[in-house]
Amino acid sequence: MKPLNVGIIGTGNIAPAYIRGCEPFEPINVTACADLLIDRAETFAKEHGLAAYSVEDMLASDDIDIVINLTIPAAHAEVSLQIIEAGKHAYCEKPLALNRADGKKIIDTAEAKGVRMGCAPDTFLGGGGQTARKTIDDGVIGKPVAATAFFMSHGPEGWHPNAGFYYLKGGGPLFDMGPYYITTLINLMGPVARVAGSASMTFKERLATSEALNGQILPVEVNTHIAGTLEFESGGIATIITSFDVWGHHMPRIEIYGEEGSLSVPDPNTFGGVVQALHSDDGAWRDVQLTHTTNIGRGAGVADMAYAIQSGRPHRASGALAFHVLDIMQALEESAEQGKHIDIESTLDQPLAVPAGLSDGVLDE
Repeated sequence: MKPLNVGIIGTGNIAPAYIRGCEPFEPINVTACADLLIDRAETFAKEHGLAAYSVEDMLASDDIDIVINLTIPAAHAEVSLQIIEAGKHAYCEKPLALNRADGKKIIDTAEAKGVRMGCAPDTFLGGGGQTARKTIDDGVIGKPVAATAFFMSHGPEGWHPNAGFYYLKGGGPLFDMGPYYITTLINLMGPVARVAGSASMTFKERLATSEALNGQILPVEVNTHIAGTLEFESGGIATIITSFDVWGHHMPRIEIYGEEGSLSVPDPNTFGGVVQALHSDDGAWRDVQLTHTTNIGRGAGVADMAYAIQSGRPHRASGALAFHVLDIMQALEESAEQGKHIDIESTLDQPLAVPAGLSDGVLDE
């Protein structure tokens, strides 16, 4: 089939990774970029061999089939809706939106317009996440009964050139990094039914020490340490912490505990890593040979959506998955504020596993 042409709105720090990540996949062809700052779009276009558009012209172009939304989180909902209303398939950086109402509007509008909505993260499609999924699906550790997930750091102000937005509405460790961890847990254990959370804002302001912002004071509007419990529809229970208040720790990224063993899952913000399994027979941790390629990057979710558009199957990094993650994150904040469990009203089928042994640049058999 003819490749689908892809345009990018937003040419900031993450945009080059999407250019590299989309390149190996035959079903997509990145041809254009746009930015509110047209000079920045033109510079990016020259660097990557693209056509530079205004946002309006890109959305009006008949030559663009899919648009990737790489704007800041506060603009995700507005821009994704513009893409969808223009009749184009949309793929958005995480999070899908800042609240359920906007997220639901995106999903409902895409359905009404008959277009696909996809959303990051797509890291669970990589060799680490899919090998872990196959290990569970093959019954190596038995039925998952529990899990732990930890993202803990002291925030991005020491290295990021524009760290301020991490501490404003739509930022914070939960909405910034939580999607990687929660998406991976859903990929491995299915949808979540109920959550409980506690949260705090330890520091009311941050001192930036990055080269670009050195010495600037960054105001904090969001919780910076969130601890929660996720109860899955399958019956499993996960403990999760996301924090910008921790200087160092020895906790695992993600571990899954089954009836017959345990599984160590690599960093969900990467496409590779080491997978280890322990079985109850001997209690020894052993490396699991990767069953899926690690030669994959951001943009895999866009390619997977293109495969799905062409074949008619559901796409894996879907808007429904991103909305379920958003629902869970907002519920954790609500639980912390209200002091009670929150039921998760959204649900979905567990994302389709990627078949093992595929060649680089291929996502379907």
